[in-house]
Amino acid sequence: MIGPVASRYAEALFRLAKTRGVLEAVRADVERLAAASAAHGALARVFDERLPIDARRVLAREHTAALSPLTQDFVELLFDKRRIEVLRELGPAFHRRILAERGAAEGVVESARPLAEAELVELARALGPKLGKQLTLRGKTVPELVGGVRVLVGSSMLDASVRGRLEGLRKELMAAALPERSDS
Repeated sequence: MIGPVASRYAEALFRLAKTRGVLEAVRADVERLAAASAAHGALARVFDERLPIDARRVLAREHTAALSPLTQDFVELLFDKRRIEVLRELGPAFHRRILAERGAAEGVVESARPLAEAELVELARALGPKLGKQLTLRGKTVPELVGGVRVLVGSSMLDASVRGRLEGLRKELMAAALPERSDS
């Protein structure tokens, strides 16, 4: 899940990098930052609020020294705006933005049993035109679904699982008006 703040910052960085013609360099920088910002990565300590902000900024500067000037300025801006937590979601948000530029998207297919790669490709081929995107899907086994599939792409979900259908039927039944009872 990518928050709206991280999405906005990723969008701004993407547009600026594209305008300046350094999109590929910034993409590589963002991938490095995402790896370094992971729980045990080199940048994990910049999120430790027990450290003074200046110490955290120095740690970030040391790690970003080899990155492009635009990426360095971006990280400085995050510190200035007290939004350093955006670094935690920047990798996925930037990746999603790059995919959107190409008219592509990635998603997850949840199913009760593991799906073969050919099934995932066929499902992506069938759903892609409906979403107006070139899809790449990966499978995830969720035994509670009983049968069928649930497809998650971005913020959209298509629930064609047995569990989802049963839940829909339950809601319909609960919302149905009962006939008047006549006591004769």
